[in-house]
Amino acid sequence: MHKLVFAVFDRLPLQFRVLYRQFLLRIVDLEALSIQADIPRFLGQFAGVLIMFSLIYTLLAWAYLGYAEAGLVSFRFHMEHHLIATMMLVVGLFSVLTWDAAFPDKRDVLVLAPLPVRARTILLAKIAASGVILALAVAMLNITAGFFWPFVLWVRSGGAPGLLRWFGAYWFTMAAASAFVYGAVLALQGLMALVLPRRMFLRLSALLQIAAFCVFLGGYFLQPTLRLPEQLAAPGNQPVLAYSPTYWFFALFQQLTGTMQPGMGWVARRAWVGLALAVAGSLASLLLCYTRTMRKTVEEPDLVPASRRPVWRPRLGGSLHSAVLYFSVRAVARSRHHRLAFAVYLAIAFAIGLAFARDTLSMPAPRAVNLDFVVSTMLISGMIIVGLRKVFALPISLSANWVLRITQLRPSEGYIAASRRTLLVLGALPAWLVAAALSLFFRPWTPAAEHLAILALLCLLFTDLSLVGFAKVPFTCSYLPGKSNFQFVFWAFVMIVLPGAALGGIQELKALPHPLQMAAIAGVILAMDTGVWWFNRRRARSALIHFEEQEYEEVMSLGISLLQPSMRRVEQ
Repeated sequence: MHKLVFAVFDRLPLQFRVLYRQFLLRIVDLEALSIQADIPRFLGQFAGVLIMFSLIYTLLAWAYLGYAEAGLVSFRFHMEHHLIATMMLVVGLFSVLTWDAAFPDKRDVLVLAPLPVRARTILLAKIAASGVILALAVAMLNITAGFFWPFVLWVRSGGAPGLLRWFGAYWFTMAAASAFVYGAVLALQGLMALVLPRRMFLRLSALLQIAAFCVFLGGYFLQPTLRLPEQLAAPGNQPVLAYSPTYWFFALFQQLTGTMQPGMGWVARRAWVGLALAVAGSLASLLLCYTRTMRKTVEEPDLVPASRRPVWRPRLGGSLHSAVLYFSVRAVARSRHHRLAFAVYLAIAFAIGLAFARDTLSMPAPRAVNLDFVVSTMLISGMIIVGLRKVFALPISLSANWVLRITQLRPSEGYIAASRRTLLVLGALPAWLVAAALSLFFRPWTPAAEHLAILALLCLLFTDLSLVGFAKVPFTCSYLPGKSNFQFVFWAFVMIVLPGAALGGIQELKALPHPLQMAAIAGVILAMDTGVWWFNRRRARSALIHFEEQEYEEVMSLGISLLQPSMRRVEQ
């Protein structure tokens, strides 16, 4: 099969093939990578994470196969909607992660404009590269679940003839829902690029990118779940069906399988209309952007220009500490690449907070401090601190690092201490303030205040742990994709971090009525943080600031062997 695919691909025009390969690898931002970065490995790990989720859903399918007979309809409706909503969430997050991948950027115009390459060839190559990655995401998330869940839903619906119809309806609905979400995001981006001036588009695009994260996650966690035919037909739930795309495609799936409830036809029609508008709008915006707005991208700056109005900047420590802090603030505030990377971790923290708020706010007031509040604030704080620490490794520009390499005028420990203060101010402090805002929903205030004191010590511990072995200036060291090992991080979070936070939260709740036990817990955390801080400080005295994740080789290779297969195909 793969030989047939390669044979068909080799028959395509050479310009399209070359551009397609380049755009496919540039789905990941190359400016934030090392020179010898292994991008296919990075994409392989991305696929591995989706496969793990698919396997988890497959295990749930077999577990729910023996669901009680009394809840058949409720179970089937809930899982049909949940699977579609999860697919749309994944595609929505993917569309935000690849925000500018389908539109021409400054590099495309400067490199390809002088060449005899047509705009339509660039457009088709961009669409093909983005479409392949999107198809990979859809296929990997459903690689096993896409075969077991249609079978389970067919069995639980009564096992009527037409099993292949359920399989076809499932895959078509998933593909249609994915195309709707991705097409809607592209249409919105294209409309902004056509209507707004370039500089305003850059500023609003960054804000819209972060807002899209919140919309997708907020819609996924906060939208009501309708599990029974009576709930679908209730007049009070009609606005939910009218304005929730997940229920549009839920009705479409039922229409395709022949199990649609009476009165749901208008909801399915919204799915068809929305799909047509999203696809047509995305194609029209792409065509107009490639034919009318490519020249404006030449003036696009690498960083969004800052405001010229005078701003008062207080000094937070010495001059070195303040310089590193404000450099980091500008990097996150002005660079869309870093905002995007940090937004991923903020989105996860935001999802945890939404799940917590939904359960907690539904409780009758006054609310006592509970396990959900304790565990969620721990996870939110850790996620924000770790996320900012990960973003520290993404450089502003690899070619600009030489300026910092030749201006290291102070000992390395000063730079590492400045990085610690930056992480405390930009990561730990906002996370603690979010927890303090959430604590206002609880009474009495004394247990909430005690938890905030413990959380402050935990933020210090998380900060010092994340800086173990960190001998860099933030945003000035290259990043090797694949080094983070997504699979390991995912399983470590599921098997270690979540149980650890739950056990720690249980122990803290037991100790809240006892001041001596709370003092003992605080003393243990403070002692651990002091040990980690002392270890980092000792290592910092002899550390060398480095800017490249990969050591330089004594003999540099040109990598000609990697180009030989493609060269042979070109010669043929």
